[in-house]
Amino acid sequence: MHFWAPEIDPAHPMDCTQAERYAVQRLDTGVYLTVGGDDQHLTEVTSSKDAYLFHTHEAALRAALELNEVGQGPLDVVKIE
Repeated sequence: MHFWAPEIDPAHPMDCTQAERYAVQRLDTGVYLTVGGDDQHLTEVTSSKDAYLFHTHEAALRAALELNEVGQGPLDVVKIE
């Protein structure tokens, strides 16, 4: 059986051909994070349409974990599309 698919290629996990998108959401308030301003700082937005969207779950999870480690959390990843 052939199980390999380009969207799950372990050699290139950040390359994605699927239409799925993920966002980082603050657990305590339910707001989403985006990158804003000229200095590219994190900004909270209320709509998932305004959130920064990641192309892979792994990238979104890595961002959420790193932000949790530096005290920006509690954050989690949610599937948007």
